[in-house]
Amino acid sequence: METKHDSSCPECGGDIRRDRTERICLDCGLITGVTNVDVGPEWRSFEEDEGDPRRTGAPLTRSRHDRGLSTRIGHGGDVRITGRKRRQFARLRTQHQRAQCRSKAERNQRDVFMQIHRLTASLSLPASTRERACMLFRSAQNEGLIRGRSLEGFTAATVYAACRLGGYPRTTAEILTGSRATEDELRAAYDALNRELGLPVGPIDPVVYVPRFGTRLDLPVAVRLRAETLVRNARRVGMIGGRNPCGVAAACLYAAAREHEAGLTQKEAATVGDVSTVTIRSTVDALRERRLTSA
Repeated sequence: METKHDSSCPECGGDIRRDRTERICLDCGLITGVTNVDVGPEWRSFEEDEGDPRRTGAPLTRSRHDRGLSTRIGHGGDVRITGRKRRQFARLRTQHQRAQCRSKAERNQRDVFMQIHRLTASLSLPASTRERACMLFRSAQNEGLIRGRSLEGFTAATVYAACRLGGYPRTTAEILTGSRATEDELRAAYDALNRELGLPVGPIDPVVYVPRFGTRLDLPVAVRLRAETLVRNARRVGMIGGRNPCGVAAACLYAAAREHEAGLTQKEAATVGDVSTVTIRSTVDALRERRLTSA
């Protein structure tokens, strides 16, 4: 054991011996300090090293069917392997990939989780939403909700539900744009999730759509702020209940644009909100009746 003399004892002034865990006075035996845990890394890596001694690997994740614990046979390695040996490793790699899924349920999880990764990435959603969507699909599979229903529908439905639960609402049209599911498949799967799992989702606040819709329509900041005020006033008078939140947000943007003479048409507002022009007109008329806007 290596020793090292460091400073002096606070009691007797004697020399301090420091070993791996303790600092001890050589004269009176006083222990002046203890270090039991080394919080540093387990390895030291240098550029000239031939191998990488790190063994920690990637963290566990719920967004993979095996939680990230399985191994893979890579394509790198010894370049001297040629001919029959290389073909043997190719066959081993194929068999190893097939053996990672022990049942059809695990294969479904793997395929759906890959689609969830792709869909959340295309919608620019955070990793927490992706993890939540994978957890919802796993719960639905454990409850037997997948049988007889479309996997594509559950892929879209879990992402849609995760967006609502995480505070990143996306319209069904946005989900369907990057998904392989139809609108009927999405709605059937989401209804099953909401009914059987009891998702703690409430009504969507239309104000969350205003910034995104305003950006797509390239409206000034003053128009967006006015539209958010109109949404809050409409909620205060009880006008939002029973209405499509996307339609309310688009109609408030249209009314605010009319007040600021921004040149927004009803058709443009309806297109960005994925609603009809009738919805825009009826919502704006309701705002006028309650004297919330003069547009």
